[in-house]
Order: sequence, then C-alpha cells, then structure tokens
Amino acid sequence: MAVYRLCVTTGPYLKAGTLDNISVTLVGTCGESPKQRLDRMGRDFAPGSVQKYKVRCSAELGELLMLRVHKERYAFFRKDSWYCSRICVTEPDGTVSHFPCYQWIEGYCTVELRPGTARTVCQDSLPLLLDHRTQELRARQECYRWKIYAPGFPRIVDVSSFQEMESDKKFALTKTTTCVDQDDSSGNRYLPGFPMKIDIPSLLYMEPNIRYSATKTASLLFNAIPASLGMKLRGLLDRKGSWKKLDDMRNIFWCHKTFMTKYVTEHWSEDRFFGYQYLNGVNPIMLHCISSLPSKLPVTNDMVAPLLGQSTCLQTELERGNIFLADYWILAEAPTHCLNDRPQYVAAPLCLLWLSPQGALVPLAIQLSQTPGPDSPIFLPTDSDWDWLLAKTWVRNSEFLVHENNTHFLCTHLLCEAFAMATLRQLPLCHPIYKLLLPHTRYTLQVNTIARATLLNPEGLVDQVTSIGRQGLLYLMSTGLAHFTYTNFCLPDSLRARGVLAIPNYYYRDDGLKIWAAIEFVSEIVGYYYPSDASVQQDSELQAWVGEIFAQAFLGRESSGFPSRLCTPGELVKFLTAIIFNCSAQHAAVNSGQHDFGAWIPNAPSSMRQPPPQTKGTTTLKTYLDTLPEVNISCNNLLLFWLVSQEPKDQRPLGTYPDEHFTEEGPRRSIAAFQSRLAQISRDIQERNQGLELPYTYLDPPFIENSVSI
Repeated sequence: MAVYRLCVTTGPYLKAGTLDNISVTLVGTCGESPKQRLDRMGRDFAPGSVQKYKVRCSAELGELLMLRVHKERYAFFRKDSWYCSRICVTEPDGTVSHFPCYQWIEGYCTVELRPGTARTVCQDSLPLLLDHRTQELRARQECYRWKIYAPGFPRIVDVSSFQEMESDKKFALTKTTTCVDQDDSSGNRYLPGFPMKIDIPSLLYMEPNIRYSATKTASLLFNAIPASLGMKLRGLLDRKGSWKKLDDMRNIFWCHKTFMTKYVTEHWSEDRFFGYQYLNGVNPIMLHCISSLPSKLPVTNDMVAPLLGQSTCLQTELERGNIFLADYWILAEAPTHCLNDRPQYVAAPLCLLWLSPQGALVPLAIQLSQTPGPDSPIFLPTDSDWDWLLAKTWVRNSEFLVHENNTHFLCTHLLCEAFAMATLRQLPLCHPIYKLLLPHTRYTLQVNTIARATLLNPEGLVDQVTSIGRQGLLYLMSTGLAHFTYTNFCLPDSLRARGVLAIPNYYYRDDGLKIWAAIEFVSEIVGYYYPSDASVQQDSELQAWVGEIFAQAFLGRESSGFPSRLCTPGELVKFLTAIIFNCSAQHAAVNSGQHDFGAWIPNAPSSMRQPPPQTKGTTTLKTYLDTLPEVNISCNNLLLFWLVSQEPKDQRPLGTYPDEHFTEEGPRRSIAAFQSRLAQISRDIQERNQGLELPYTYLDPPFIENSVSI
C-alpha cells in the first residue's frame, strides 16, 4: 500500500470556499490512483483554509504527471465557486510535488493540473501530456475569441463567447450584480448620479478568472458614487453654459484636493510648468529633439530672440540640441461633433520648446495648425498674456486628446488586452512564458470591457465630454496604430530615437529606465528554459503566441517593426521586457496622474467651443472662458479623471506575485532578486523626491500596478 499525502489550500478571498464535494485522482507514469473524495470533519474548503488528506493506492504511481480535481454536487446545496490556490502532494518516498492552480472552479467539472515545473512543448514527449496541452489550448481558444471592434483597431475579446459558454453549460459563469438606478430607452443603465451610460449586457457575463474580485468591484463603486453624487447635488452635472470666472473651477472637487492639484492650480499658466509637463506629466512621450525647423513651422530668429537673449540665437540652439518639437499632426483630420447641441473644435498645433541654460524647458512658439499662413499666426511669449495663454490652452487640449486616446487607451489598455488574449489562447498553464506573464494580465480584459461599455460606447462618456466624440476616437486610434512602431514600444529605443536621453530633470525617463533594467531579470528566466536559438525557434506554442500578437494587435503590419517570429533568446527577452513594462510601469506613468494634472480644467480641457484664433489681439477673459468646456462637460470629465486615478483595493504592485506559479528554485531566485531591485529603486526615488519642489511618484514601484487593471 502506497500513501500519498495531500495539502490543499483554498484562496483567502471572499466566497472562495465551497460546500461541493471535492475528489482527486493522481496520475503517474505507472498508473492512476482511485478517485478519492477529500472529506474531514467540519467544513473542508473554507476561504483561506489549508487541509491535509491521504490518498491510498495499491502501488506507487511512478513519476506524478497530473492531478485531476473533481468538483461535484453535495446533497441539495446550490452549486458554488471554489478558488483553489494549490495542492501539494508528498509521495511515499518523501518527494514533494507542487500543483499550482490559482483559479476559480465553477459548476460541476474536472480540472486537470500539472506539476508546477514549467515546460515548453519541446520538453514534453509523453502523448498524455502533449494531448493535455492541445486540449487545454483548444478549450481556451473556444472561450477567449477575438472580435473586431472597429477597422484599424487592435482586436479585442469577444465577451459574447462567454455568454455562449454559459448557455452551452461548458462554463458556469456567475452574473455580476451592479447597483443601478434607472434605465433609459435603450436598456442602458446608470450608476446613481453617475453620467456614464453602462451597457449592462456586456458586463453580465465574464469568465470568472478574468473578472474583478468582489473587493475591487466594491471599491470601484465606492470611489465613483460619492464624487458623482456630490456634483449632482450641487447641480454641476446639469449646468450648461460658460464658467463665470476661473476661480469657480477651484471648488469642483473641494474635498478631493491633493498637493499636486493645488500646485497645478497655482502654476498652470506659467511657461516653466507648461514645459515641465512634457517631461513629467501624464503624456511624457511627445517631445522630439530637432536640429532644423520643419518647413511647416516658419519660426524666425527675430520672433524668439527676446526669449533666447543676446548670447545665442535659434540656429545655435538647434545645433546644440536644445530645441524640441511637439507635433500634433494626428489631429489635423480628426472629426468633431457637438456637445450640448453646440459645435466643438479641434486644432493640430506645433509647439516649439527651448531648453534654457538654467535647465528649464519653456515654450518658444506655437502654431495652431499644420499649414502656415496669414490665418495661422505663430503665437509667442511676447504676445498679449491672453493670446499666449489661449495658444497654450489649445496645446493642452491637443495633449488631452492624444494622451487619452492614443498614449493611454490605445498603447496600454488595448495593446495589453491583445497580449493577454494571445497569452491565454496560445500558451498552456505549464508554459514558462504563461507563468511569467499571467500576473501582468490580471483584470485587463475586465477593465477594458467596462471601458467599452461606459466610455467608448455610443453616447458614452467620450461622446459626452470630448470635442471629437466617439468617431474622432476611432479615427485617432486607428491612425495612431497605423504609425505605431516597435521603437515607440521599447522605452530605451524610444528615448534614443526622440533625442531626449540627455535632457535634465526628466524623471519619467530616469525612473523608467531603471525599472526597464530591473524587468530585464526575465533574461534569467528565458535562459533557464531557452538555452539556445533552436530552443526558441522550435517552440511552436511560443511562435504561435508572438504570431498572434503580430496579427491581432498590429494587424500584420510589417512596417511596425514588431516581431512576427522570435529567433533568439535575446529577441524574446526584449519582447517580454517591453510587454511587462508597458502593462505595468508605462500604464502607471500615463494613468495615475490624470486627476493631479486634469482637475484644473484649463490645464486639460476635453473640448474647445470656439475655433482656433486666426488673428492676434482678440482674446479676453470672456472669450477665453467661452472657449473652455461648459460647466457640465467639465464636471463629467473630471469624474473620469478622479475615478481612474483612485486605484481600487485589491492591488498588486509591480513584482508582487502571491500566486506561486513557478516552483523551481532558479526562477524563484530571479524573482526575489527582481523584488529586491525594485525596493532599491523605490528608496532611490523617495530620496530624490525629498529635494524636489514637485516630487515625481508615478514610477515609484509600490505605486505601479502589475497590470492594466483600472
């Protein structure tokens, strides 16, 4: 008689336990154990419990290949979910085998777990294991299907496939209950006092292992509802028309002020702060160093001489690498729409900036269109205060549109959704790259589904607050993807290509490069499983994964420079580093400061109600206020800024891996070293910030989420 000792751990989450019957079957190279129910006195599988059992076999089973977990009905109890964290098996000779699970098991079914040792397809030879890989991927590909959202968009998850799985009873998915207040004629629903229309049917069905936890859902609602109700009670969400004076905007979020929002409110009109935001604001990727002026921006030395001073000239500063350009060409053909039944406007500015001898980046000249001429004057710091302020505000509006649509949603949310989908569809649980990337896909499919149901849907928030509306969003994102390259995606390459490696006080760059270097710990994990070029090239699952990303995220566009095939371990390391960085640090850099920089409306206006000025000397306080978004438009937009900047509970900061998918000592040591390096980076950032007038905290590792989850 051979006795196998099992230790079963249930997750510590709300409703993680089950009353259903749980049985197991051990599968080894020499046979299978009898199916045995796991049963002790009292409740066996309560949240957070660790229970021990024995499985008796007539003979030893040889090397353990698989563990089958059977979840079956108990008496007349209603079926429920069970979150199984892991099962450890101690064999008769004392050998311990770990079987990671870390997933919700719903309904009555059998789940097959493999030992935690990661293996590529080339390392499996037994027909049983090869067939298991094939069947697992086939089931996942049936569950997670691609969908075309719009022409030129990265492909997205088709949530209707989850509904079909429910109706076919292949997965017993739980319907999410949402607090709702009222319906409109289309069947959309609202949160109490909240302006966003929610397409409830698209949220009802979500595969349980990608769904928000109850804790995160409750936290999200807790953040959203009080702020929206506060505005509703004061009548701000329904008030149309211009702001009466600038100071009125200070009291929108009277109870949600931070050091940063106060600083922005006080310094928003200063040229130094305008330039600072290009380096350390929410869109720190726009600047390009130029050695000559483009023909479409005919700035002369005489125009900028008063700012440059007598000791230098424009040509000299160009040659020294001190002149930078932010070009919003992508907005030139963007469509516009109406808000509050009034037409809105958009500009496609060119903004020239100068790095002064004092190390400050300041604007030199602004042209509000891509075509120079009498109707497109070049605005200068020497113009009237209101003319210059309005020109800068137009640039800030362009910043808002490019940042929200492309830098933020396209290049983090949508691309990371495609990475998550390809990982789920092409890599089995035992694959080392699946184990590595899974923590960086957490909740991404859920948050994007919510965004499409509340922000991007017709008459959603994008239609309610932006000058370009949903149609403009579709245009910007498809155009942005068509021009997005692998160089843009990889931080060190992007900084080098933009010529900004030497510019001072660029904390996004400094902190980002440190985190990028830390994430390169993946080279140790890649080296552990891929010792040669051939091992990369012969991994058919890996090649299918990168090929699907190329086809579905980047639409097979070869000019993008993204790999469609990986040939060396070095290429794999770079690709993995870029994916993890963009799913975590890059999203934090472009998301977390939205309320900080956008709570003061003129610093990030979502729409403009007057066309760009064609002459100088016409701007006054009244015309300036009449150009900014109306009161209700402003407040609806600030609700979004507040919501996405307040990270709900159930966070997992970068490098936090409570689910131990890797069981080998080598990868575990590499992960521990990565965590230590992140801790040192955090200490360095905090020490530096103590000496800064305006601390840069968005890339401090404890404030970076592992994945795009909000």
